[in-house]
Amino acid sequence: MSKGIGKTAYRPVGVLLGLAAGTVAGVIFRQVWKMTAGDGEAPSATDEDRGWGEILAAAALQGAIFSVVRAAVDRGGAVGVRRLTGSWPD
Repeated sequence: MSKGIGKTAYRPVGVLLGLAAGTVAGVIFRQVWKMTAGDGEAPSATDEDRGWGEILAAAALQGAIFSVVRAAVDRGGAVGVRRLTGSWPD
C-alpha cells in the first residue's frame, strides 16, 4: 500500500485520538494533583491566593502528563494504522 494512503488514513484517527488524549490527560492530572497537593482543585494562573511555586508546579505537572499521554496515544494510533494499512503514517 502506498505511503499516502497510510497518512490519509491516519489523519481522522489522529484527530480523534488527540481529543481523547486531552481528555484522558486532564483526568489523570486532576487525580495526581489531588494525591500530591491534598486539595481538590489545581490552581489557576490567575488565582490570587496561590503562590508562584504552586502555580508553576501545577503547570509543569500538567504539561508533563499531557505530553506523555499524547505521545503514547499518537504512537498507538500509528501502530494501529500500520497494522490496518501496511504503511507507517508520517
